[in-house]
Amino acid sequence: MVEWITTDGLTDYDEAVAFMEARAAAIAAGEAEECVWLVEHPPLYTAGTSARPADLKDPDRFPVHTSKRGGQYTYHGPGQRVAYVMLNVGKRGRDVRCFVQDLERWVIAALAEFNVTGHIRDGRVGVWVERPEKPRTVTGRVAEDKIAAIGIRLRKWVSFHGISINVEPDLSHFDGIVPCGITEYGVTSLVDLGLPVTMADLDVALRRSFDEVMETPACPTG
Repeated sequence: MVEWITTDGLTDYDEAVAFMEARAAAIAAGEAEECVWLVEHPPLYTAGTSARPADLKDPDRFPVHTSKRGGQYTYHGPGQRVAYVMLNVGKRGRDVRCFVQDLERWVIAALAEFNVTGHIRDGRVGVWVERPEKPRTVTGRVAEDKIAAIGIRLRKWVSFHGISINVEPDLSHFDGIVPCGITEYGVTSLVDLGLPVTMADLDVALRRSFDEVMETPACPTG
């Protein structure tokens, strides 16, 4: 069983981390069920374990939180759905790479419910969408923007942190960082793509696609 929690309003980041760490420890000890927690945060930047100081372009714009999740700098704020996943990877195959691939598949399946095709690109963390209406890249490729970020941490084979999907955040807030250390591509959201999607709409898609993807993992669990 996976418990789903949806918190309305804006959740303090440090309080969220404290909750995740406590819940992950309880799951590892067999004292609590797995959990997916859907939240929004006030505007803030987080620095993952691979964050480069030079990628924080405007350090005084919003609070900056050092995070123990994998990855580099990312932004959280209103209009962005953050899904924190406290799941027992030890019982889901003990393969971190495959677990991350399942998270990617989950995001892509949720986006597909709005006729958005998400892509995974080698060397670029997150989920991307093609923007053929924009000028092509210097290498002649179709332009792409990032719509979702993924960053997790494991402790005793239980995950925490998770994914974030842009529904309708203020995209200018990403200007204070180099998102995930990638400079050649932009950032988008479901509303920026012209889709009148609400947070509640995305929550339904995440819940439905979780059962289809995360409960039928691509990698073997035996």
